[in-house]
Amino acid sequence: MSFASFAFYLFSLSIITGGFLTVVGRNPVHSVLWLILSFLSSAGLFVLLGAEFVAMLLIIVYVGAVAVLFLFVVMMLDVDFAELKAELAQYMPLALLIGVILLMQLGMAFGVWSSYEGSGASRMAVTPENVHNTAALGMLLYDQYFLLFQMAGLILLVAMIGAILLTLRHRKDVKRQNVLTQMYRDPATAVELKDVKSGQGLL
Repeated sequence: MSFASFAFYLFSLSIITGGFLTVVGRNPVHSVLWLILSFLSSAGLFVLLGAEFVAMLLIIVYVGAVAVLFLFVVMMLDVDFAELKAELAQYMPLALLIGVILLMQLGMAFGVWSSYEGSGASRMAVTPENVHNTAALGMLLYDQYFLLFQMAGLILLVAMIGAILLTLRHRKDVKRQNVLTQMYRDPATAVELKDVKSGQGLL
């Protein structure tokens, strides 16, 4: 067995173990840590495939930002996970049925799966030998698919603004900062000078 094959099986086993323990873990903090292990193992598989840039993105974005955010949320929120798991237990039979159906579908898909003979030539056409995969990815995104890339960014921007507008609620009992009111206020009406005599206080 070559080193690449050994590393592939090691990372694959680590991903499966980390994903399983993420789901069945009793401590939510431990579940997030197992999730980080799965992300790191997935990055290792990308390195074996020669996609170092995607591996670094996975580590920087998911491990360095998303997983850390999950960890902070889990540690700062006072969530009764015992009660939450008790409520989820009633849906376990339905979840197991859906899981079995998904496994059967994956088995049927991989049973008839075969590699295309010209796939190697197609990959070489996208990433030539004299061009690094990061440079090839940049040429594809910012040259050939530049318009689609920008449209995807605009769609995400519109989705973010729409989510903010749909969830924003102004309640009368919540005090909010009004920046314009603070900027345009008149010092003559906002500040009152008091002549305090010596030995006396303010009433």
